[in-house]
This record gives sequence, C-alpha cells and structure tokens, in this order.
Amino acid sequence: MYRIGYSRDIHRLVLGRALFLGGIQIDHPLGFEAHSDGDIVLHALTEAMFGALAIGDLGTHFPNTDEQYRNKASSYFVSYALAKVKENGYDICNVDISITLEEPRLSPYIPLMVKNIAKLLQVDADRVSVKAGTNEGLGYLGTGKAGEATCIVLIEKTRIN
Repeated sequence: MYRIGYSRDIHRLVLGRALFLGGIQIDHPLGFEAHSDGDIVLHALTEAMFGALAIGDLGTHFPNTDEQYRNKASSYFVSYALAKVKENGYDICNVDISITLEEPRLSPYIPLMVKNIAKLLQVDADRVSVKAGTNEGLGYLGTGKAGEATCIVLIEKTRIN
C-alpha cells in the first residue's frame, strides 16, 4: 500500500537570522523568522511525512509555544517524522521538493541539500528531488519578503506492525 503526503511551508525573511535550506546553511544576510531554525524545506518535508501518515502537522508535534524547540535544528523534526514512518511499517519511496526564493541563487546548494536530505531519510540520493525557482518579482515571494517550500512524499507499506 502506498500513501502520499503533501505540505507547504512559508516564512518571512528577516535580518539577524541564519538562512537554512535542506539542512544546509546558505550564505545570505537574511534568514527565516521562526521558532526553530526556520528551515522551510525540512519543515515541508516533515509535515508531508506526517500528512502521509495522517498524524497531524508540525505544530501538533512541535508547538511553537514549547521553548525546548526554540532555534532547534529542523533535522530533528525530520528524524522524528521518519521514526513515525518506520514505526508504522512504511519506507520512503521518494520526495519531491520545490523552493521559491528570489535570492540568493540556490543552484550551487542543491546537490548539498539532496545529499543531506537523503542522509536524513536514510535513502539513496536518487530518491530525493530538490528544485528551486523565483516568483519572477511578483507578490511577497517575488519582492524577497519570504521564502516558500513545497514537498510531496510517497511512502510504501513494507512491514506489518
């Protein structure tokens, strides 16, 4: 049996924060305003796994009112979600992630993100797709006020629990 999860995450860009995408620190003067490290890629990935299992969202498992998650690396959330996937007898088939961000140019970082996400998910890199684009100067994304990531994940039941 297969299940699909989808998620979208968006955060405002602000001065004084490091910019993390896919677990990689990106050289840029702005970062995402968030309770955790604000990694929109890993947030969307985590929520997509939760969605595939129908077990809530990021806020359900990691409320932003809980100080233990303040500035937490989002890789922690991915590892937690992957454990839930495995506990329920599933394996990751593949993930497809799209990032919308006006700047900086992300193409040099994409291979690093793919490698890091594959490692976090314990899968081969050919099961991880990361794409990036701009919003062509339109809206809050296009004016550089925010960044957005979307993710689709396919999981397959491989064990009876």
